[in-house]
Amino acid sequence: MDVTTVADDLVVLHEATAVHRHEGLTPDTVYQFDGRDVRTLARPPGELLSRFATVNDVHFGEVECGRVDDDPRGPILRVGDGEPPYPETMSHGAAREIADAGMDAVVVKGDLTADGQPEEFAAFEVCWADRFGPTLHVIRGNHDAYLGQDMYAGDSVVDLPGVRLALLDTVIPTATTGRISASQLEWLGDLAAESDRPVVIFGHHQNWLPGGTRSADYFGINPDDSERLVAVIAHQPRIVAYGAGHTHRNRVRHLPTTGPVPYIEVACVKDFPGSWAEYRVYDGGILQVHHRVSTPAALAWSERCRQLYRDFGVDYVAYALARLEDRCFAILPR
Repeated sequence: MDVTTVADDLVVLHEATAVHRHEGLTPDTVYQFDGRDVRTLARPPGELLSRFATVNDVHFGEVECGRVDDDPRGPILRVGDGEPPYPETMSHGAAREIADAGMDAVVVKGDLTADGQPEEFAAFEVCWADRFGPTLHVIRGNHDAYLGQDMYAGDSVVDLPGVRLALLDTVIPTATTGRISASQLEWLGDLAAESDRPVVIFGHHQNWLPGGTRSADYFGINPDDSERLVAVIAHQPRIVAYGAGHTHRNRVRHLPTTGPVPYIEVACVKDFPGSWAEYRVYDGGILQVHHRVSTPAALAWSERCRQLYRDFGVDYVAYALARLEDRCFAILPR
């Protein structure tokens, strides 16, 4: 039994493909479910101003789950004959849940496709753009530009009641790793300085933080650019969070120089646990609430994916699902 979602008024547990949903709960209160204590999140002060959702790593066009380059180790999973492609099963399930939840905006944080092919972008747009229209906001990921493509390139701003979203294009075309240019950092500093509301930054790549191995080949944003990003955040108190995808895991990290600012990674849509994140924006803070895609077809697929990367010695459940506090938490004002 996994406790997958904790909000200020909601707790959801999953037991294989069974979903146990408990709604209408009291904030900051301990409840007991399946013999374990679960505390709901404290609700930030003030009015609920807006709600938005994010997804990442949907990978339309992917047909082998768990493959790492040409390495034969796995398990490498595929759908059976006659079954729909698993990226479509997972994305359509997530999109349906987000639409039913009535979000004010939806942000897709990159890796829309497996290889940036026209038919992959088209399948992505049928699922996401056709459903959400002008409330959908997209930044690309490394998979979308491996051949130098420029679909969804560039930065953008989304203003919602109570929050400004800064969407950063962190992609280096043809490369897996990420970067942020000097002009992007200047743009980010300016929009934060003039903002009349908290700013949340989203990019595809996670940033490097001190304590890890310093390498120009770091899997996310290279260390030099990451340090420059952190410096902008440190000097702009309106910036309250940076959120990414790319790593297919749920994780939150902090730095002493930026205090309560969380550096967030949210797990992928396409396999276990099948994640999307809800953000509840209040006058006095923002709640991130992790959701597991829970349509029957999505759960059937994502349950198969619990053992991904087993041959590499990876406990994928511990890696991808991670701790509850890496999934559901408050983003505090500075």
